[in-house]
Amino acid sequence: MKIIKVQDDRQRRHIFTTPPRRVVSLVPSDTYSVIRLGAKDRLVGRTRFCVAPEGEVAGIEDVGGTKDVDVDKVLALEPDLVIANQEENTRSHIERLDAAGVAVFVSFPRRVADGIAHLARLALALGLDRDEPARALVASAYHAHHEAEKHRGERVPVRAFVPIWMDPLMTVHEETFISDMMDLVGAQNIFADRRRRYPLAADLGKAAPLPPERVGSRDTRYPRVTLDEVVARQPEVVLLPDEPHAFTESDAEVFRKLDIPAAKTGRVFFCDGKDLMWYGARSVEGFERLRRLVNGDDLR
Repeated sequence: MKIIKVQDDRQRRHIFTTPPRRVVSLVPSDTYSVIRLGAKDRLVGRTRFCVAPEGEVAGIEDVGGTKDVDVDKVLALEPDLVIANQEENTRSHIERLDAAGVAVFVSFPRRVADGIAHLARLALALGLDRDEPARALVASAYHAHHEAEKHRGERVPVRAFVPIWMDPLMTVHEETFISDMMDLVGAQNIFADRRRRYPLAADLGKAAPLPPERVGSRDTRYPRVTLDEVVARQPEVVLLPDEPHAFTESDAEVFRKLDIPAAKTGRVFFCDGKDLMWYGARSVEGFERLRRLVNGDDLR
Protein backbone atom coordinates (compact mmCIF):
# COMPACT_ATOMS: atom_id res chain seq x y z
CA MET A 1 0.00 0.00 0.00
CA LYS A 2 1.40 3.38 -1.08
CA ILE A 3 1.21 6.14 1.54
CA ILE A 4 0.66 9.58 -0.03
CA LYS A 5 2.36 12.49 1.74
CA VAL A 6 1.96 16.00 0.36
CA GLN A 7 2.38 19.50 1.77
CA ASP A 8 0.27 22.50 0.79
CA ASP A 9 1.16 26.21 0.69
CA ARG A 10 0.19 26.61 4.35
CA GLN A 11 3.02 24.16 5.07
CA ARG A 12 0.38 21.76 6.28
CA ARG A 13 1.20 18.10 5.68
CA HIS A 14 -1.52 15.78 4.40
CA ILE A 15 -1.22 12.00 4.58
CA PHE A 16 -3.52 9.63 2.68
CA THR A 17 -3.42 5.85 2.97
CA THR A 18 -5.44 5.64 -0.26
CA PRO A 19 -5.87 8.23 -3.02
CA PRO A 20 -8.81 10.59 -2.35
CA ARG A 21 -11.89 9.41 -4.24
CA ARG A 22 -14.34 12.20 -3.33
CA VAL A 23 -12.93 15.63 -4.14
CA VAL A 24 -14.48 19.08 -3.83
CA SER A 25 -12.72 21.93 -5.63
CA LEU A 26 -13.39 25.49 -4.48
CA VAL A 27 -11.10 26.99 -7.12
CA PRO A 28 -11.96 27.25 -10.85
CA SER A 29 -8.38 26.75 -12.04
CA ASP A 30 -7.98 23.71 -9.78
CA THR A 31 -11.20 22.18 -11.07
CA TYR A 32 -9.74 22.57 -14.54
CA SER A 33 -6.44 20.99 -13.45
CA VAL A 34 -8.10 18.01 -11.73
CA ILE A 35 -10.05 17.23 -14.88
CA ARG A 36 -6.99 17.62 -17.09
CA LEU A 37 -5.06 15.31 -14.76
CA GLY A 38 -7.67 12.65 -15.49
CA ALA A 39 -9.61 12.70 -12.23
CA LYS A 40 -12.94 14.16 -13.33
CA ASP A 41 -14.74 11.11 -11.93
CA ARG A 42 -13.55 12.05 -8.43
CA LEU A 43 -15.01 15.56 -8.43
CA VAL A 44 -18.20 15.55 -6.39
CA GLY A 45 -18.38 19.33 -5.82
CA ARG A 46 -17.27 22.59 -7.42
CA THR A 47 -18.13 26.29 -7.32
CA ARG A 48 -20.46 28.01 -9.76
CA PHE A 49 -17.40 29.76 -11.20
CA CYS A 50 -15.81 26.43 -12.13
CA VAL A 51 -16.97 26.61 -15.74
CA ALA A 52 -14.08 24.97 -17.57
CA PRO A 53 -13.37 22.70 -19.30
CA GLU A 54 -16.64 23.71 -20.92
CA GLY A 55 -19.07 20.84 -21.18
CA GLU A 56 -17.29 18.74 -18.56
CA VAL A 57 -18.38 20.37 -15.30
CA ALA A 58 -22.16 20.54 -15.62
CA GLY A 59 -22.83 17.31 -13.75
CA ILE A 60 -20.68 18.21 -10.73
CA GLU A 61 -22.55 19.48 -7.65
CA ASP A 62 -22.54 23.27 -7.22
CA VAL A 63 -21.51 24.29 -3.67
CA GLY A 64 -21.71 28.07 -4.08
CA GLY A 65 -19.17 30.69 -5.09
CA THR A 66 -15.51 31.00 -4.21
CA LYS A 67 -16.33 33.60 -1.52
CA ASP A 68 -19.72 32.24 -0.42
CA VAL A 69 -19.14 28.51 -0.22
CA ASP A 70 -21.98 26.51 1.33
CA VAL A 71 -19.83 24.71 3.89
CA ASP A 72 -22.69 22.50 5.07
CA LYS A 73 -23.26 21.35 1.49
CA VAL A 74 -19.56 20.58 1.11
CA LEU A 75 -19.57 18.52 4.31
CA ALA A 76 -22.70 16.66 3.18
CA LEU A 77 -20.77 15.48 0.14
CA GLU A 78 -18.36 13.68 2.52
CA PRO A 79 -15.19 14.67 0.66
CA ASP A 80 -11.85 12.95 1.18
CA LEU A 81 -10.18 16.12 -0.05
CA VAL A 82 -11.18 19.77 -0.49
CA ILE A 83 -9.01 21.94 -2.73
CA ALA A 84 -8.94 25.63 -1.78
CA ASN A 85 -6.95 28.79 -2.37
CA GLN A 86 -5.78 31.23 0.29
CA GLU A 87 -6.62 34.25 -1.86
CA GLU A 88 -9.78 33.13 -3.65
CA ASN A 89 -11.59 31.47 -0.76
CA THR A 90 -12.77 32.89 2.54
CA ARG A 91 -10.60 32.11 5.56
CA SER A 92 -13.57 31.35 7.82
CA HIS A 93 -14.86 28.72 5.38
CA ILE A 94 -11.48 27.00 5.25
CA GLU A 95 -11.28 27.07 9.05
CA ARG A 96 -14.75 25.48 9.36
CA LEU A 97 -13.70 22.68 7.03
CA ASP A 98 -10.46 22.23 8.98
CA ALA A 99 -12.42 22.06 12.24
CA ALA A 100 -14.70 19.40 10.76
CA GLY A 101 -11.67 17.20 10.15
CA VAL A 102 -11.69 17.51 6.37
CA ALA A 103 -8.37 17.45 4.52
CA VAL A 104 -8.16 20.93 2.97
CA PHE A 105 -5.34 21.35 0.47
CA VAL A 106 -4.67 25.11 0.24
CA SER A 107 -2.63 26.79 -2.49
CA PHE A 108 -1.25 30.32 -2.85
CA PRO A 109 0.88 30.53 -6.01
CA ARG A 110 2.41 33.95 -6.67
CA ARG A 111 4.38 32.89 -9.73
CA VAL A 112 3.48 30.83 -12.78
CA ALA A 113 6.12 28.28 -11.79
CA ASP A 114 4.45 28.02 -8.36
CA GLY A 115 1.20 27.13 -10.09
CA ILE A 116 2.88 24.38 -12.09
CA ALA A 117 4.51 23.01 -8.95
CA HIS A 118 1.05 23.02 -7.37
CA LEU A 119 -0.24 21.04 -10.36
CA ALA A 120 2.46 18.45 -9.70
CA ARG A 121 1.47 18.29 -6.01
CA LEU A 122 -2.17 17.82 -6.98
CA ALA A 123 -1.16 14.86 -9.12
CA LEU A 124 0.72 13.46 -6.13
CA ALA A 125 -2.16 14.10 -3.70
CA LEU A 126 -4.56 12.29 -6.06
CA GLY A 127 -2.18 9.37 -6.45
CA LEU A 128 -1.74 10.11 -10.16
CA ASP A 129 1.92 11.06 -10.15
CA ARG A 130 2.91 7.77 -11.80
CA ASP A 131 0.07 7.70 -14.32
CA GLU A 132 1.31 8.55 -17.81
CA PRO A 133 -1.40 11.13 -18.73
CA ALA A 134 -0.81 13.11 -15.53
CA ARG A 135 2.98 12.82 -15.82
CA ALA A 136 2.80 14.03 -19.42
CA LEU A 137 0.61 17.00 -18.47
CA VAL A 138 2.97 18.14 -15.69
CA ALA A 139 6.02 17.64 -17.91
CA SER A 140 4.43 19.64 -20.75
CA ALA A 141 3.58 22.46 -18.33
CA TYR A 142 7.18 22.70 -17.11
CA HIS A 143 8.40 22.59 -20.73
CA ALA A 144 6.02 25.37 -21.80
CA HIS A 145 7.18 27.50 -18.89
CA HIS A 146 10.81 26.92 -19.82
CA GLU A 147 10.10 27.91 -23.43
CA ALA A 148 8.29 31.06 -22.28
CA GLU A 149 11.28 32.04 -20.15
CA LYS A 150 13.56 31.51 -23.14
CA HIS A 151 11.41 33.56 -25.53
CA ARG A 152 10.90 36.54 -23.24
CA GLY A 153 14.58 37.42 -23.59
CA GLU A 154 14.30 37.69 -27.36
CA ARG A 155 12.60 41.12 -27.37
CA VAL A 156 12.68 44.33 -25.37
CA PRO A 157 9.84 44.16 -22.81
CA VAL A 158 6.70 46.09 -23.71
CA ARG A 159 5.40 48.50 -21.07
CA ALA A 160 1.98 47.14 -20.14
CA PHE A 161 -0.98 48.07 -17.97
CA VAL A 162 -3.40 45.37 -16.79
CA PRO A 163 -6.27 46.65 -14.65
CA ILE A 164 -8.31 44.10 -12.70
CA TRP A 165 -11.18 46.41 -11.71
CA MET A 166 -12.59 49.61 -13.20
CA ASP A 167 -14.37 51.45 -10.40
CA PRO A 168 -12.24 51.80 -8.40
CA LEU A 169 -9.43 51.36 -10.91
CA MET A 170 -7.19 48.58 -9.56
CA THR A 171 -4.09 46.81 -10.83
CA VAL A 172 -1.33 44.48 -9.60
CA HIS A 173 2.06 44.67 -7.89
CA GLU A 174 4.96 42.52 -9.08
CA GLU A 175 4.38 39.99 -6.27
CA THR A 176 1.33 38.55 -8.04
CA PHE A 177 0.67 35.67 -10.39
CA ILE A 178 -0.70 38.10 -13.00
CA SER A 179 2.45 40.23 -13.01
CA ASP A 180 4.66 37.16 -13.38
CA MET A 181 2.54 35.95 -16.30
CA MET A 182 2.94 39.36 -17.94
CA ASP A 183 6.69 39.16 -17.47
CA LEU A 184 6.82 35.69 -19.02
CA VAL A 185 5.13 36.86 -22.23
CA GLY A 186 7.32 39.94 -22.66
CA ALA A 187 5.32 42.60 -20.82
CA GLN A 188 6.78 44.93 -18.21
CA ASN A 189 4.16 45.65 -15.56
CA ILE A 190 4.18 49.46 -15.27
CA PHE A 191 2.90 49.22 -11.69
CA ALA A 192 5.30 46.46 -10.57
CA ASP A 193 6.65 48.72 -7.83
CA ARG A 194 3.31 50.19 -6.74
CA ARG A 195 1.95 48.78 -3.49
CA ARG A 196 -1.51 49.29 -2.07
CA ARG A 197 -1.52 52.12 0.44
CA TYR A 198 -3.86 52.43 3.38
CA PRO A 199 -6.31 54.10 3.87
CA LEU A 200 -8.08 54.44 0.50
CA ALA A 201 -7.44 58.18 0.36
CA ALA A 202 -3.70 57.47 0.64
CA ASP A 203 -3.90 54.98 -2.23
CA LEU A 204 -5.36 57.73 -4.38
CA GLY A 205 -2.74 60.26 -3.29
CA LYS A 206 -5.15 62.33 -1.17
CA ALA A 207 -3.77 61.55 2.30
CA ALA A 208 -0.64 60.37 4.04
CA PRO A 209 -0.27 56.56 4.02
CA LEU A 210 -0.19 54.53 7.21
CA PRO A 211 3.30 53.40 8.29
CA PRO A 212 4.17 49.71 7.67
CA GLU A 213 3.66 48.78 11.32
CA ARG A 214 0.03 49.96 11.12
CA VAL A 215 -0.60 48.28 7.77
CA GLY A 216 0.44 44.99 9.35
CA SER A 217 -0.45 41.85 7.40
CA ARG A 218 -2.97 43.51 5.08
CA ASP A 219 -2.49 42.66 1.42
CA THR A 220 -0.66 45.43 -0.42
CA ARG A 221 -0.39 43.72 -3.81
CA TYR A 222 -3.51 45.19 -5.43
CA PRO A 223 -3.24 48.99 -5.52
CA ARG A 224 -5.99 51.39 -6.50
CA VAL A 225 -4.53 53.81 -9.04
CA THR A 226 -5.69 56.92 -10.87
CA LEU A 227 -5.86 57.57 -14.60
CA ASP A 228 -3.24 60.29 -14.06
CA GLU A 229 -0.88 57.62 -12.72
CA VAL A 230 -1.55 55.48 -15.78
CA VAL A 231 -0.72 58.42 -18.06
CA ALA A 232 2.45 59.18 -16.10
CA ARG A 233 3.70 55.62 -16.61
CA GLN A 234 3.01 55.62 -20.38
CA PRO A 235 1.96 52.02 -21.14
CA GLU A 236 2.53 50.77 -24.70
CA VAL A 237 -0.24 48.21 -24.39
CA VAL A 238 -3.34 47.91 -22.20
CA LEU A 239 -4.84 44.46 -21.62
CA LEU A 240 -8.43 44.31 -20.37
CA PRO A 241 -9.30 40.85 -18.98
CA ASP A 242 -12.86 39.54 -18.68
CA GLU A 243 -12.42 38.63 -15.00
CA PRO A 244 -12.67 39.40 -12.12
CA HIS A 245 -14.24 42.52 -13.70
CA ALA A 246 -15.75 42.10 -17.16
CA PHE A 247 -14.30 45.13 -18.92
CA THR A 248 -16.62 46.69 -21.51
CA GLU A 249 -16.24 48.77 -24.66
CA SER A 250 -17.07 51.87 -22.63
CA ASP A 251 -14.22 50.95 -20.24
CA ALA A 252 -11.89 50.51 -23.20
CA GLU A 253 -12.87 53.95 -24.52
CA VAL A 254 -11.65 55.51 -21.29
CA PHE A 255 -8.14 54.18 -21.95
CA ARG A 256 -8.30 54.94 -25.69
CA LYS A 257 -8.78 58.62 -24.84
CA LEU A 258 -5.71 58.82 -22.59
CA ASP A 259 -2.46 60.41 -23.68
CA ILE A 260 -0.55 57.12 -23.69
CA PRO A 261 1.32 55.19 -26.42
CA ALA A 262 -1.19 52.31 -26.22
CA ALA A 263 -4.03 54.64 -27.21
CA LYS A 264 -2.07 56.32 -30.00
CA THR A 265 -1.16 52.99 -31.62
CA GLY A 266 -4.53 51.31 -31.07
CA ARG A 267 -3.18 48.76 -28.64
CA VAL A 268 -5.94 48.63 -26.05
CA PHE A 269 -7.01 44.98 -26.19
CA PHE A 270 -9.50 42.70 -24.51
CA CYS A 271 -8.05 39.38 -23.36
CA ASP A 272 -9.13 36.14 -21.74
CA GLY A 273 -8.76 36.50 -17.99
CA LYS A 274 -8.03 32.78 -17.69
CA ASP A 275 -4.85 33.34 -19.71
CA LEU A 276 -3.63 35.81 -17.09
CA MET A 277 -4.98 34.37 -13.86
CA TRP A 278 -5.73 30.63 -13.93
CA TYR A 279 -2.72 28.80 -12.53
CA GLY A 280 -1.86 25.16 -13.11
CA ALA A 281 -2.87 23.27 -16.23
CA ARG A 282 -4.75 26.21 -17.75
CA SER A 283 -2.01 28.83 -17.39
CA VAL A 284 0.34 27.38 -20.00
CA GLU A 285 -2.38 27.52 -22.65
CA GLY A 286 -2.32 31.32 -22.54
CA PHE A 287 1.37 31.92 -23.18
CA GLU A 288 1.22 32.22 -26.96
CA ARG A 289 -2.04 34.21 -27.10
CA LEU A 290 -0.76 36.75 -24.60
CA ARG A 291 2.64 36.93 -26.27
CA ARG A 292 0.99 37.79 -29.61
CA LEU A 293 -1.11 40.54 -28.02
CA VAL A 294 1.77 42.05 -26.08
CA ASN A 295 4.16 42.05 -29.03
CA GLY A 296 1.68 43.30 -31.61
CA ASP A 297 1.54 40.05 -33.54
CA ASP A 298 -2.22 39.63 -33.06
CA LEU A 299 -3.82 43.06 -33.25
CA ARG A 300 -7.54 42.97 -32.69
